[in-house]
Amino acid sequence: MTKYVGAIDQGTTSTRFMVFDRAGAVITHAQKEHAQSFPRPGWVEHDPLEIWANTQQVIASALAQASLEPGDLAAVGVTNQRETTLLWHRVTGAPLHPAIVWQDNRVETLVSEMAREGGRDRFRDVTGLPLASYFSALKLRWLLDSVPGARKLAEAGDAQFGTIDSWLVWNLTGGPRGGLHVTDVTNASRTQLMNLATLDWDPRLLEAFSVPRAVLPRIVPSSHVCAEAVLPLLAGVKIGGILGDQQAALLGQACVHPGDAKNTYGTGCFLLLNTGATAVTSTAGLITTVAYQASGERPSYALEGSIAIAGALVQWLRDNLRMIAHSAEIEALAREVVDNGDVYFVPAFSGLYAPHWQETARGVVAGLTRYANRGHLARAVLEATAYQTRDVLTAMELDSRMRLGELRVDGGMVVNELLMQFQADILDVEVVRPRSSETTALGAAYAAGLAVGYWQGFQDLIGNWAESRRFTPAMSPARREHLYRSWQKAIQRSLQWSADA
Repeated sequence: MTKYVGAIDQGTTSTRFMVFDRAGAVITHAQKEHAQSFPRPGWVEHDPLEIWANTQQVIASALAQASLEPGDLAAVGVTNQRETTLLWHRVTGAPLHPAIVWQDNRVETLVSEMAREGGRDRFRDVTGLPLASYFSALKLRWLLDSVPGARKLAEAGDAQFGTIDSWLVWNLTGGPRGGLHVTDVTNASRTQLMNLATLDWDPRLLEAFSVPRAVLPRIVPSSHVCAEAVLPLLAGVKIGGILGDQQAALLGQACVHPGDAKNTYGTGCFLLLNTGATAVTSTAGLITTVAYQASGERPSYALEGSIAIAGALVQWLRDNLRMIAHSAEIEALAREVVDNGDVYFVPAFSGLYAPHWQETARGVVAGLTRYANRGHLARAVLEATAYQTRDVLTAMELDSRMRLGELRVDGGMVVNELLMQFQADILDVEVVRPRSSETTALGAAYAAGLAVGYWQGFQDLIGNWAESRRFTPAMSPARREHLYRSWQKAIQRSLQWSADA
């Protein structure tokens, strides 16, 4: 019987299960959104039990649609929202607290306290990361210190920490009845607890962040058969791949050589540049991360620029201001005007990530006059993603000493052709949209399929990749620089808004 490869894609707003064939084509898929909880300003939480229930539902739905059985799958891969932090009871399987989402900034005070000794870059040489509310370590410390009894359970080995990949794999492999407690190197590299050189938890970091080793999962390669699922829906299927969502998209875009780059436009925006076997230390505000590791091989690394708010800004326009009924309507609204009317929107809802790393920044709309209307605001919302991407790309070229010839793009926002053309214009770089837009799930499938020999090597992935449309810069240099200078002025207005006077 023909075999396929499955992928669980657990994202910030929804969970999907997809099945791919050898050409990387989608055979079947199902998707379900989960609730977003905002208990206080700057706090963002998810319900881990809802996520696990949704995961089971989308697996069942996708397999049923195509009349597939577990035996039809050669392997399954898992990809996930990354730094989102979860603590659960090993014996009961019950979460000790809602998952703290990567966007959450409740640990701002802890960031400042730890930065007083050695600055924000005190751990960068070991982890590749600056001190920021974005990463998992301080979220985990907050849980251990704030949830009654959590630290005692953790020290005894009865509480387990994980990003969402760990939670899903643990449940897929039995949960309280012998579930496997693991994470892969890409997710571990985003906790700020893993040493980039040794690919293991670093004792000095555990001490600095007050994290007991007993609470942590075992780190495994990204493409590696770590277990078989016992969940009846996938009984006996090998779990062969685990990747953080942005690293999965890098693999799904076949960016397997040093110098290859992709940008994913989702809830946030994430630009990754493959730097091969070299972990490049950033001096321009980027982070260094593990891109991928196959079992028994050296890892590949990447430079990354992480943007907190991209598609989430469109959702905000829809849900909070109710200017549109559906996210897809923003392009038509933005096309009602010929330009942005000199309006700029800095979406620093949770501070600014790369390359600024300013937790105290807050959202700003600049340049408003009586002339501005809803069309100008809609265009400013779209352009904000493109400007933030230019901030990151400028830093990336400084760090890597490379000039990108093209930028491969994926994610839900790439169907917006106004945005993609403006992105090419403001970058002065060709923007290339692939034929398959499901690159994140595809990357997880690739990792799992490579682990079991379904795909033989990177050349198979490169052969599957195909271009759909190429956007070529058409803006004058003078116009480009005027817009970007104005954006930088707006950025300055947003900084240190929530800092103490």
